Amino acid sequence: MSRVKSNFSIKDLENISGIKAHTIRIWEKRYELLSPDRTDTNIRRYSLSSLQKLLNITLLYNHGFKISKIASLDQQEIPIMVREIALKSNSEQVSINALKLSMVNFDTVLFDATVDEILLLNDFEFVFINIFMPLMNELGILWQTHAISPSHEHFITHLIKQKIHVQTDILQKEYLPQHNNKVFVLFLPENEIHELGILFLNYYILKLGYRTIFLGQSLQTESLETLMSVNSELCFVSYLTVEPNKDIIDDYLDHFQSSVLRESNAKLAILGPQQVHIDTSKLPKNIRVFKTVDAFQQEFLQASIFV
Repeated sequence: MSRVKSNFSIKDLENISGIKAHTIRIWEKRYELLSPDRTDTNIRRYSLSSLQKLLNITLLYNHGFKISKIASLDQQEIPIMVREIALKSNSEQVSINALKLSMVNFDTVLFDATVDEILLLNDFEFVFINIFMPLMNELGILWQTHAISPSHEHFITHLIKQKIHVQTDILQKEYLPQHNNKVFVLFLPENEIHELGILFLNYYILKLGYRTIFLGQSLQTESLETLMSVNSELCFVSYLTVEPNKDIIDDYLDHFQSSVLRESNAKLAILGPQQVHIDTSKLPKNIRVFKTVDAFQQEFLQASIFV
């Protein structure tokens, strides 16, 4: 794993905290909230502790505290107040910021406590759709702009996967399939390793009373042919984040149709961001594309979790 990023530009701080660089400079000058180092060319460079402090300040500021009040607080008070607010707030953005703070601090305790607090008032579907997905979208941008390191992204992704696995394990032990007319096979194509979407879909389908066969990441199309001997009316489900890439995605779907679906009644449902590169006018009839989980539910599942 890559070395943990520990040196940040003011643009990094702006991207991660949401506070404009101009405002950060004013807070530095007027209240001495941060003390960056300077390069030989007088460019500000911030430590990991400075970023942590700014995230704490941002959470208090966004929760109604005046910056002058925050500046007067003892430095030991700020993290304590932040934890209390993060755990008691019903705001999704406050929860997302608390999870970002847990990522920067590599703080598993704060992550778990924040999620547990949200689950007291909401179900897991709400947490995933309204907290985890927006969080990962933000982190994807931060990672691409080098505002955070791969270590940060891996840390938070692993914790989210843990939560999905725990919820799925509960379902598998306590729920019996209510609908036996459909079996869903969940998989990711070859070279696709981003599992969060497909892990949640597996949980989601199980929750609604259907049987699933979860196969995980990076599967060759030919290896799925074996499943057709189990049930000729399977519904394959895949969540495409980066692969197949835009240059080969249409060919991939044609190959899937000819090698797996052929003349059967089986279907393939596609979700995920790569679907924007699919030429839907040329899709085989057994392959469907869905922009949202709700659209997928309307087509293939009887019950709805969105009430």
